[in-house]
Amino acid sequence: MDPFVALMRRYVNDYTNRHDTSVCPELMEPDYTLRMGPHVVGGRDERYVPAAQKQFTQFPGLCLTVHEIICNGDRLAMRFSEHGASVRHGGAIASWQGIGLYRWNGTKLVENLVEQDYQARRRQLADGVPDPVAAPALAPWDTQAVPADPTAEQVVRDWIADGAPAGAVRVDDGDTGVLQLEPSDVVDDLFSAGQAVAFRITRDGRYAGGLDGVDPALVGAPSTLHLVGIVHVAGGRVAGGQIIRDRLGMARSLQPVEVKA
Repeated sequence: MDPFVALMRRYVNDYTNRHDTSVCPELMEPDYTLRMGPHVVGGRDERYVPAAQKQFTQFPGLCLTVHEIICNGDRLAMRFSEHGASVRHGGAIASWQGIGLYRWNGTKLVENLVEQDYQARRRQLADGVPDPVAAPALAPWDTQAVPADPTAEQVVRDWIADGAPAGAVRVDDGDTGVLQLEPSDVVDDLFSAGQAVAFRITRDGRYAGGLDGVDPALVGAPSTLHLVGIVHVAGGRVAGGQIIRDRLGMARSLQPVEVKA
């Protein structure tokens, strides 16, 4: 088994699905940092583990299902769903997708750039209608590291520069039209494993409408959106993949436009 993939198997099975934070020192360095949306959670024991325990308390039966892993030996990306019943919502059940971009030092994890579709989770906990969990990867722990492909990376950089049009790429829970933003993209991270390419983008601009539950009067407000993705290149173009956006974080951060006299 690839050593990075073997570490992630322990991360999923021994830590996340068993809710056993006592193994975190074996998996993560003390300065392990999680970046999600605008948030930076730095410090394994001081900040990360308490945040994880809070999630396990809200979802005492929380499970993580792996849908895809890509790895080039130095970097790894994992597409997954988390699902369970929330004690804060009377036992309502939800499943929500996420993508994490992991960095390690050859022994332990040092960083994760991740997004989870908390907007979809909020919808399900409110209406009581859970989304189905997508099919699991058939053999995630047999994933072998493959070298990075600079050509595939350039295809994806060009695609991002063109606005990352969805096309064959699935966005969030499938509602590709829920958010519009006049974009100016910064690529925070991008790496490949063969023709699979993972990335994180920060998109600044002005809110153009479409977010559920947001006052229409906020159209035009300065906005920032974080998104992560895994896409696949074929024939010199982006042929498929998945993007997860921090829609909920963006909705919460929107502020009314200041009207100047």
